[in-house]
Amino acid sequence: MTKADVELNRPEMEIRFTYHKPTEGQPKIYETIRDQAHIFALLLQEFCPPSRELSLAITKLEESVMWANAAVARRSEDVVYAGD
Repeated sequence: MTKADVELNRPEMEIRFTYHKPTEGQPKIYETIRDQAHIFALLLQEFCPPSRELSLAITKLEESVMWANAAVARRSEDVVYAGD
């Protein structure tokens, strides 16, 4: 993604710094993302020894969930989700 893809203008700042009330279907998407991340976190915990690296992997997974949810909240006004 380049600067041209997401220009940091006023409308972009509105998207980034305002509340986005969940639309129909979005809570289910958030739940699915969280559930899948939880499964992966348990797999990491099972196969990786307790370590700084494991802690970082879990932290990055949490960040991934956060950013994925932000993408759904901020950018999916016109997207129709399966099951809707």
